[in-house]
Amino acid sequence: MALLQVNDVSKSFGQFKALDQVSLSVPQGSIFGLLGPNGAGKTTLIRIVNQITMPDQGTVNLDGAPLAPHHISDIGYLPEERGLYKSMKVGEQALYLAQLKGMSKSDAKAQLKMWFDRLDIGHWWDKKIQELSKGMAQKIQFVVTVLHRPKLLIFDEPFSGFDPINAQVIQKEILRLRDEGATVIFSTHRMESVEELCDHIALVHQSKKILDGNLNQIKRDHLSNRFKVGIQCSDAQKTMAEIQEQFNIVPTAFKSVYQGVQFSLQLADQESPNNALARLSQYGVVYHFVAEVPSANDLFVQAINQNSI
Repeated sequence: MALLQVNDVSKSFGQFKALDQVSLSVPQGSIFGLLGPNGAGKTTLIRIVNQITMPDQGTVNLDGAPLAPHHISDIGYLPEERGLYKSMKVGEQALYLAQLKGMSKSDAKAQLKMWFDRLDIGHWWDKKIQELSKGMAQKIQFVVTVLHRPKLLIFDEPFSGFDPINAQVIQKEILRLRDEGATVIFSTHRMESVEELCDHIALVHQSKKILDGNLNQIKRDHLSNRFKVGIQCSDAQKTMAEIQEQFNIVPTAFKSVYQGVQFSLQLADQESPNNALARLSQYGVVYHFVAEVPSANDLFVQAINQNSI
């Protein structure tokens, strides 16, 4: 079931078309990667979902109903450009923003204590935002985004400003929120984060959606029956020559503690990997035989190249 449904949405600014009949279906309880180069239309779409701007045509449904002003309380939005008041104290500001989302002061205090304890930032309560580093301020912004437990969370480059340790902490919290029932739209240029977090993705390029679906299924659809192979043997030159006579291979290299030959093996569409592995075993000990699965970065680059004007 889709929590968010975007149907044929278009948006122009003067002569510039930011979105051109874009449709998305964001499954409930998923982490959905909204990807694309700079200027592709991602931010415009996010602003439409947040009702900051309206589409020229098309519709947006949230939880089965047309998007309406009251849905603001069902959405938590962490923008790429942060918006905390630098001269306000952390606790005072967090309480203020929580109450804007409809929380009572007592509920907000209880939830803030839980989050501040969880992230070990309780001692920041009386500090001013301007006294915090970018990463520290980012933690506060994350907390006020998720505090009211919205159905839909939208994170735009959420790891910007974080060191690797704190990025891991926030990533863990995003996964926990998903497991507790939240639906997450995650926009980033960090493809390693897409690999680690996203269940589904959509790729927007030049105002159009050019790729969409379950990330693992997209990867399966782009498999090429190619394998990276490593064989431990005593005479690498002789072994490689013999294998080249029998298989379609290209020499390659990857890190290994073993001596021998390494290559990329292309199998015919109907050729069984099991049969190929059995045949390769006669040349030595096969210590590495792994399907070459396209990464999120590979899919991104390939789709952009194929759809660029």
